[in-house]
Amino acid sequence: MTTDLAPFFSPAGVAIIGASSNPRKLSYGILKNLSLYGYVGGIYPVNPKADQILDMKVYPDVSAVPDPVELAVIVLPAGMTPDVIRSCGERGIKAAVIISGGFREVGGNGVALEQECLEIAREYGMRLIGPNCVGTVDLLTGLNTTFIEGLPVKGSIGFLSQSGAVCGGVVDYIADKGIGFSHFASLGNELDVDESDMIAYFGAHPAVKVIAAYVEGIQDGQKFIRTAQRVSREKPIVLLKAGRSDAGAQAVSSHTGSLAGSYAAYQAAFKQAGVIEVDDLPALFDVAWALSCQPLPKGNRVAIFTNAGGPAALASDALDANGFKLAAISPEKQAQLAEKLNPSAQVSNPVDMLGGAEPPEFAHCLETLIDDPEVDVLLPMLVPQALVNSGDVARAIVEQAEKTKKTVLACMVGEQSLTEARQVLHQNHVPMSIFPEVPGQVLGAMQGYRSWMVKDHGNPFQFTDVHKDEVQGVLNAATQKALGEAETRPALEAYGLDLIPGALAKNADEAAKVAQEIGFPVAVKVVSPQILHKSDLGGIALNLSNESDVIDAVRAMQAGITAAAPMAVIEGYLVEKMAPKGLEVIIGMRRDPTFGPLMMFGLGGVVVELFKDVGFGIAPLSPQQAREMIESTRAGQLLQGFRGGPIYDLAAVVDVIGRLSQLALDNPSIAEVEVNPLLVLPEGQGALVLDARMILDSK
Repeated sequence: MTTDLAPFFSPAGVAIIGASSNPRKLSYGILKNLSLYGYVGGIYPVNPKADQILDMKVYPDVSAVPDPVELAVIVLPAGMTPDVIRSCGERGIKAAVIISGGFREVGGNGVALEQECLEIAREYGMRLIGPNCVGTVDLLTGLNTTFIEGLPVKGSIGFLSQSGAVCGGVVDYIADKGIGFSHFASLGNELDVDESDMIAYFGAHPAVKVIAAYVEGIQDGQKFIRTAQRVSREKPIVLLKAGRSDAGAQAVSSHTGSLAGSYAAYQAAFKQAGVIEVDDLPALFDVAWALSCQPLPKGNRVAIFTNAGGPAALASDALDANGFKLAAISPEKQAQLAEKLNPSAQVSNPVDMLGGAEPPEFAHCLETLIDDPEVDVLLPMLVPQALVNSGDVARAIVEQAEKTKKTVLACMVGEQSLTEARQVLHQNHVPMSIFPEVPGQVLGAMQGYRSWMVKDHGNPFQFTDVHKDEVQGVLNAATQKALGEAETRPALEAYGLDLIPGALAKNADEAAKVAQEIGFPVAVKVVSPQILHKSDLGGIALNLSNESDVIDAVRAMQAGITAAAPMAVIEGYLVEKMAPKGLEVIIGMRRDPTFGPLMMFGLGGVVVELFKDVGFGIAPLSPQQAREMIESTRAGQLLQGFRGGPIYDLAAVVDVIGRLSQLALDNPSIAEVEVNPLLVLPEGQGALVLDARMILDSK
């Protein structure tokens, strides 16, 4: 099967199978669009019941279509599609877009129908986009296989979407905004070509500077991370994820048939892969457009100059919320600014030129601050005034912006009177927003991408001192899905985790003997497959200082649990040495259906559910990525000596995260594993597993 997706965008010829002469049919719109935007390849309508459509010769079937033809666009009922794909394969066509719906998204036979189409395509080495999509657009070649009305201007943003409706809405939204695109791709159900394939194609395309994506569900999480990590090193990927809430995830499933994984896993994957996630469609294109035409900010110091104080205040708040600050303007520069501004103007930052500021004053501020080493970003802001031509202000901004390599963003607050200004700015690659909060959000995204680019992400953990066969023995011996601490301890020990000294006892007398061997004081924990949270039922006794205390505690525990949970089978009692002082944290893994092992770190004990202060990462991880998981939480701050507090063994926590991730990767039958708490000792002294549990996939 060819991996080259070029025929979807620059084919030598296109066959529209199911072309109609009815202007109300989608295939008529596709045929019309193919003829409107300068595409120079062959256009071949296929319909056995027509002779001509739109003055084009119509062919009875795909076998009659002349050479060259490299792409088929199929607009026929779902049930006819497998036979058509086979005909295309026999004709030698290597790429097909299936516009039609009625496949996986409707359930039932639609799933089997998709699989049949895929098997036929693979037999002939074909690539498929769709089904249930609106097609592809290449603004460089003029190809437009969609039925969408209108197109944006030519530029360098490659856009992919799993929703055809979103594609149509986006085209309409940006058509008059001067935001330049190179490609559009509606992927639909992603039967074959998925979002990772398209990101890889756009990543390799020299005309694409930025990739923008609307995604509902990732098909192959590990493939996505590998692809996005590689591409992000060359060009930014800006992504909007739908289905972040439970309600949204349900809507995604019913819309595309996708299985939505945990949003926490998506966030972790995006962060590791350098993907810039945004919250809404306007932000998707604000950020992508800025990245496509402006350099990344070299620092976080911004100079605002404006004709209105209120919007500047709002912009300042948004800048601060996104890690930027107002640059300090030196007295010398302030004096220069004052030379050509209204005597009442405010020349500190934000520079308030007052309401009547003219284009020359905007130009003067830019010219004065362009070479200021204390300024990284220039942000001119305008609220339209009756006596000031906003188009001329835009021209003044452009003239100065062309002289600098610093980041320049413009904000003009309004809408109706700013059409010319936006056109001037966007034609000259100065992004313009109409709300003062937007520049801060855009700059935050740009700086986040820059930070990811300069990091050393390192290589994944590799441990050679692990014993896979011992873990396999534990898993094979398991008779139930949920394994308590007694069953989980051997697996953790086999992967090099340090455990608090302890052993399993069958009764009170054995427990006393074990306690004597490991040394007092000790803790005793009930072992029962029906009891995972032992403290809830009085299944833990702490600080037992002699044999008598141990015997009394075990007997009381047995009586209490028998009364509170008569169905619970007590298999024994785990006796462990009382732990020294340290910081309790939790480290866990939950196997995500999309991305695989999702690693978790946070404060230990029961407070993790209260504070929900948790860092996530997708295995395989590097030590650097594990450390970033830790440092993203308040628990990470405590480990590193928050406000003069003790410094704990952070390196040991990183090591435990790595070993648990290796355990998960090596043993796919482990659905969850949790160490809670992990006791982190002072720096250099390591970390001890105090309690743990494991859940296996259904057997």
